[in-house]
Amino acid sequence: MIALEVRKIGFYTSSTSGKAKRLKNNPNVVVQPSDGRGRPKPDTRALHGTAAVVAGPERDLIYHKVVAKYGFKTKGTRFLAKVGAFVKRKKQPYADRGVVVTLTE
Repeated sequence: MIALEVRKIGFYTSSTSGKAKRLKNNPNVVVQPSDGRGRPKPDTRALHGTAAVVAGPERDLIYHKVVAKYGFKTKGTRFLAKVGAFVKRKKQPYADRGVVVTLTE
C-alpha cells in the first residue's frame, strides 16, 4: 500500500481477483500496518475505512507510485502472476484495477 493523500491509501489488483469482487459487494475495510507475512506490527492499531475499485488515471497513479516505492519487486510479482496463470491455464489481468481506501477513523 502507498499513501495517496491525507487519510487515503492505495494498491493495485486484478479485476478478477477475489478482493475486487468482495469490495464491490461490501466496501467497508479494516487496515493495519503489518509485516511481509501479514502479521500486525507491534504498537499499531486497526483503522476502519471504505474502499473503491478504480480504473483509468486513478489506477495509473497508484501503479506508478507502487513501482516507484517497490521497484524490482513489482517485476517479480508480475512474473509470478504469469507463471500462476500458465499453471492454472487461466488468463487473469495483472494490476488492471486500483483500490483507493479512505480512512474514516
